[in-house]
Amino acid sequence: MDSKIKKLVVFSHKQIWKSTNSKLGFATDGGFVYHMKAISSLFEQTTLVLPLSRIQKQQGEIGFEGNNITIIPIDDISGSGIKRKLKYPFWLLKNYGIIRREIKKADAVHVPIPSDLGTIGMVMANKMGKPLFVRYCGNWLQIITKTEKFWHGFMEKNAGGKNAFLTTGVESEPPSMVNPNIKWIFSSSVTNSEILDLRKNVPSLDLINPKLVIVCRQEEEKGTRQVIEAVKLLKAEHPNLHLHIVGDGGALSSFKQTVNDLSLENMVTFHGKVNHDDVLTIMQQCHLFCYPTRSSEGFPKVVLEAMASGLPVLGTPVSAIKFMLNTGGGIVLSDSKSETLAKAINIAISDTETYLNMQEKALEKSQKFSLEYWASEIKKHLDIYWN
Repeated sequence: MDSKIKKLVVFSHKQIWKSTNSKLGFATDGGFVYHMKAISSLFEQTTLVLPLSRIQKQQGEIGFEGNNITIIPIDDISGSGIKRKLKYPFWLLKNYGIIRREIKKADAVHVPIPSDLGTIGMVMANKMGKPLFVRYCGNWLQIITKTEKFWHGFMEKNAGGKNAFLTTGVESEPPSMVNPNIKWIFSSSVTNSEILDLRKNVPSLDLINPKLVIVCRQEEEKGTRQVIEAVKLLKAEHPNLHLHIVGDGGALSSFKQTVNDLSLENMVTFHGKVNHDDVLTIMQQCHLFCYPTRSSEGFPKVVLEAMASGLPVLGTPVSAIKFMLNTGGGIVLSDSKSETLAKAINIAISDTETYLNMQEKALEKSQKFSLEYWASEIKKHLDIYWN
């Protein structure tokens, strides 16, 4: 990497909140903390400019840590839809000075998008001539909204030179035929040590009491309802089957009602939102990870977490999921219907030899996608564009 690029500033929409449990005084949820820790290892100094939530949160929180990280909280843009958009000019007027100052102080700018704040930081950094490291975390192959088209066009126009542009996913073809400087990058949330520790305690298939799990934002397109319906379809043949649902979201109450309507209260457990370590703990108490998603996925880290935990994955061929399962670490579903999922579950839990073969393939695949390897791949890309 260019020796002149020592200070990195990161702009992201990821909400943070004050936390006494964090050495840096702030926390958030999800895999963002782990990504920033890994990226900070590549620089002498990393500054994170992030929106501060007005509500202090605790559930599932993860404290920030890393190599010489500084966090600068700025006002969050509240609301949604048109009300949120109308607030942008006033918000930008108030925070423009902070954003410009941090870009000017840094040697390079990193932006994970989709992101409101990230987009502003990206455009301003480009106009100020700063080297850009942009990581597109959505589904690059499914561009629908006007905003997605803007990100897509911006990256194709500006990739190359001092701009390192990566998009999350794994495909045999390059992301863009317009600009070959855009490259694929996988995503991860598990370290080498975690992968080794998880491998020591892989679950053994219990043919009598098989356990399923789905971990995601609880929205309709993620497929939780189909998993619940699959449990209903399998109830007669597998009366001791149990489903663990992890995560919160707008459809959670509806899913709970569906469980009651189908009389599955004794076969389904809702865990709500939990932190990274608890997710891995729950996974290791289960046997299969079900993910019949219809959502626009990039590289869903939860699939990697499941495979690292020794769980074969039953998932739809959305984005990188098909690639993750291409060596046999689960079953690629032909569609997201509950009937299709029920058949796959039945295949996976009815034969120990079949299950163990999928489990071993899942473990082998996951070892190639650690956080450390993710950081080293990013460094390779940055070395190309910043040298």
